[in-house]
Amino acid sequence: MKKPIVAVVGRPNVGKSTFFNKVVGKRISIVKDEPGVTRDRIYADAEWLNHNFWLVDTGGIDIHEKTEVNKNILHQVQIAMELADVIIMLVDGISGLTAQDEEVATLLKKIKKPVVLAVNKCDDGNEDNIYEFYALGLGDPYAISSEHSKGIGDLLDKVVGYFDNIDFDKENENKIKIAIVGKPNAGKSSITNKLLGESRMVVSNVAGTTRDAIDTPFVYDGRECVLIDTAGIRRKRSIELESVESYSVLRSMEAIRRADVVVIVFDASQDLSDQDIRIAGYVHEQGKPSVVVVNKWDIVNKDEHTIEFYKQKLDKELNFMDYYLPVFVSALSGQRLNTIMPNVLKAYENANKKTSTSILNEILQDAVAISQPPSKYGKRLKFYFISQTATNPPTFTIQANASELVHFSYQRYLENCLRRNLDLSGTPIKIEFVNKNEK
Repeated sequence: MKKPIVAVVGRPNVGKSTFFNKVVGKRISIVKDEPGVTRDRIYADAEWLNHNFWLVDTGGIDIHEKTEVNKNILHQVQIAMELADVIIMLVDGISGLTAQDEEVATLLKKIKKPVVLAVNKCDDGNEDNIYEFYALGLGDPYAISSEHSKGIGDLLDKVVGYFDNIDFDKENENKIKIAIVGKPNAGKSSITNKLLGESRMVVSNVAGTTRDAIDTPFVYDGRECVLIDTAGIRRKRSIELESVESYSVLRSMEAIRRADVVVIVFDASQDLSDQDIRIAGYVHEQGKPSVVVVNKWDIVNKDEHTIEFYKQKLDKELNFMDYYLPVFVSALSGQRLNTIMPNVLKAYENANKKTSTSILNEILQDAVAISQPPSKYGKRLKFYFISQTATNPPTFTIQANASELVHFSYQRYLENCLRRNLDLSGTPIKIEFVNKNEK
């Protein structure tokens, strides 16, 4: 399910970054008492009343400044506004209504998105300053103080109230959504084109050609699917300040979140990098089944041991997700591309597999008989019952007498026992421990 995107916009120095940091709960945006500090869109997870959403901070809008930097800021803000589901326009209650505020409001009315007007810096005694902002024609203004957390709750109530009216990709709800992710120039768009049998993406050997996530429906072996091709994910520090890539990273992360299966593309012609590992780690953290596609295998100097040697490197670097399904392909020549989708479907089916309680308890009993649970301070850990409580990823709940005694190493042992007895390749699994009679 797609998460809503909420963009915070306004003229320079109205307190957007302070508001952003307060809502997110972390000091992410740089806060400095001078205009124009935030020049790039900055984004983070946010939550209010059990609603999760992306909050996007933007640079200050100054339509009349003609510098190249300001042109880039305006370009980024316009992208953020166009792709946002809800927009918060922030104004300054101390400075009052300005011509710049009116210009920003005019831009927002053209986009025709839900806009919530927030009058910042309304500390005790100056709440009456909000009334002049009715002239902007954006509805009721909300008096807030980002610095003192005043009025933010009422403002966010209004924002999340719009989420129920947003169309969250219902057309693709029952289709298998497959996100293709990886570093720039790893060959993601080429793989997408080959899988679809047509050139829908712009393919170039210049890194970063694909800017946004692109959804393409298709049918494979009678199954309705949606292929999500995404922009390459670069390290944060390699994203230029005024480039459009920071938003592309957000879209790629969002594609991973709403995917049912993620295809992680590595470039075989280059050494596995820290960023490759970070991308795989993010997929793992999101609990997504995945297939690791090693592309450009045709240009690797090979002998009969090359694949095995590369797998050993993958096993070492991806030891946190040892369930991964590897595929070695060449998008250019088409070599082994026909093995990607069978592995995607296998990972998807394993992630949605349900195992009977009786089989699970047999596995648990055998595991305990081979290796007894640990004891501490004279108290031995006992397990009473195991059941599967969720799918995608498969989640198993074990009732115990003292769940606090479970050590990470023994939990890992139980996970290995489950994987040996059940085909769970391609998907992470979760094991939860609860004390008996505890919900």
